[in-house]
Amino acid sequence: MTVELFGIPRLRAGVSQSIADGSTLGEILLDLARRFPSLGEDCIDGCTLKAGYIANLSGERFVTDPETELNEGDIVLLMSLDAGG
Repeated sequence: MTVELFGIPRLRAGVSQSIADGSTLGEILLDLARRFPSLGEDCIDGCTLKAGYIANLSGERFVTDPETELNEGDIVLLMSLDAGG
């Protein structure tokens, strides 16, 4: 799954885009936390996002539920709530 990072998540991971393994948002977050420890420490709490962070699926809808199923071709956008402002 392709993940694009914006704002603080991008700073913590040190990359603007990555690939993560998983079929749910929670699995993707767990994989990202493993790959990027600083991102996991500051932005991710287990399989959920910490307060102040949000995920968006393919620019269409915002999600926070770790059980959200992802489809092939989805792009997960991970951002801090202040990323646009």
